[in-house]
Amino acid sequence: MGHLDHATFGWLTPVLSYAMACIGAALGLRCTVRALDATGRSRRNWLLTAASAIGTGIWTMHFVAMLGFGVTGTDIRYNVPLTILSLLIAMAVVGVGVFAVGHGRDRVRSLLIGGLTTGIGVASMHYMGMAALRLHGQVTYDPMLVALSVVIAVVAATAALWAALNIHAPAAVAVASLVMGAAVSSMHYTGMFAVRVEVAPSTAALPGATAMQFIFPLAVGLGSYLFITSAFVALSPTARERAAYASAERLTEPDERAVDVAPPGYRPEPATADTARAAASYAYPAGPVDGGRGHT
Repeated sequence: MGHLDHATFGWLTPVLSYAMACIGAALGLRCTVRALDATGRSRRNWLLTAASAIGTGIWTMHFVAMLGFGVTGTDIRYNVPLTILSLLIAMAVVGVGVFAVGHGRDRVRSLLIGGLTTGIGVASMHYMGMAALRLHGQVTYDPMLVALSVVIAVVAATAALWAALNIHAPAAVAVASLVMGAAVSSMHYTGMFAVRVEVAPSTAALPGATAMQFIFPLAVGLGSYLFITSAFVALSPTARERAAYASAERLTEPDERAVDVAPPGYRPEPATADTARAAASYAYPAGPVDGGRGHT
């Protein structure tokens, strides 16, 4: 059996993959919170962004961690179509879970359905990504560890969706994202510890692309998407902020009803001597002086 190394670059890939999982979780939670405060098309768009963020974060976490995976005695290649399919599956199943929570009327039922669907989808993404592996040898799995990794994925997904429903404060979302990132990383490495490889040395060329040829550029691109989308969400005003802005604008606008508007066709009459004297006497009325005697 070949020796498996899960951190050929030291702590770089585990730490970086954990950071990607946290960023994806934080972005997905914030988008879900925004969706729950919105309606109609706006809610749908926020939920789509949440699904893409969480799915991208999980997939990027998985394959950044796989950059540090190596097996003694054989090279490793990746089947490109299966790798891309694993990304699409991650987004699709996370989308099903997020939409179940975002549009479900019974929150408990929606949470359970969404958590189960999303968790199984995350596990499916992981093992489809592993199926894309090409090496000289045979890959087998420990069934108990595989089952444990699926359970961790379901629990992590359910916890993330629960946080999206119940946690709105930015600081609380940040803490929940760190926990979610740890759960996703735990699921990944539990699944990786289930791997067993029987190496069959060979000089034949392996089909597929190396991690640096394909996965690294794609992971960098998806990571950039997460950062850009995070900036957009951070700068985008919430529904409450938009309502506060609208209220403030209404308070500062002048009341048009209070403006004295002349009726159509009105023309002021030209001033005469009599009207001038009347206006002057109105502005400066003669008042009693010295006990009521007038003065000149």
